[in-house]
Amino acid sequence: MLDRFAIEWLRGPLVSGARWLHAHGMRANQVTLWGFMIGMLAIPAIGLNWYSVGLLLILMNRVADGIDGALARIDGATDAGGFLDIVLDFIFYSGIIFAFALADPARNSLAATALIFSFVGTGSSFLAYAIMAERRKFVNIVYPHKGFYYLGGLAEGTETIFFFIAICLFPALFPLLAWFFAGICLLTTIVRVWGGYRAIAAAEEERR
Repeated sequence: MLDRFAIEWLRGPLVSGARWLHAHGMRANQVTLWGFMIGMLAIPAIGLNWYSVGLLLILMNRVADGIDGALARIDGATDAGGFLDIVLDFIFYSGIIFAFALADPARNSLAATALIFSFVGTGSSFLAYAIMAERRKFVNIVYPHKGFYYLGGLAEGTETIFFFIAICLFPALFPLLAWFFAGICLLTTIVRVWGGYRAIAAAEEERR
């Protein structure tokens, strides 16, 4: 829901960073991999209750995720790079929730499980729509810069970052915040399934 505004606000700094890295020989896939490895370090940090360290690593991962896209547009985006970026993002997202389950299994495990369940809904609806939209050659008007067909919702990347910041700043509230965000993710899944199905069905009707 907030991604379109965040993208406009952050575009300038991300492009500047991408140009600097490109001038020094860095490529998009390298940034993707480095960002992923940094993000994975947040799992043991959070698991050990080092929440401030975990938050710093999460933010570094998200900066890398923004820069790799800008860098890919400079180098020339590739399907292989887009695939790598999407897969590693989903692993990172679920890994952070897993880390909170490790940090306090007795208090956090059930809420973490529910949240990962809801992430499967948002992720599968997102990817399934992208596949079908590519087949149907839909035009991506809202996110024309994306390397794939993007179906929005209440919980997108920006909201997820805010959620990660909140649970790192207030780890004692993780169960409450996780259940709340899981509800938002489930609503997003419903909206995406409904909207995606209608869009694809309408496209099929037009071709008959």
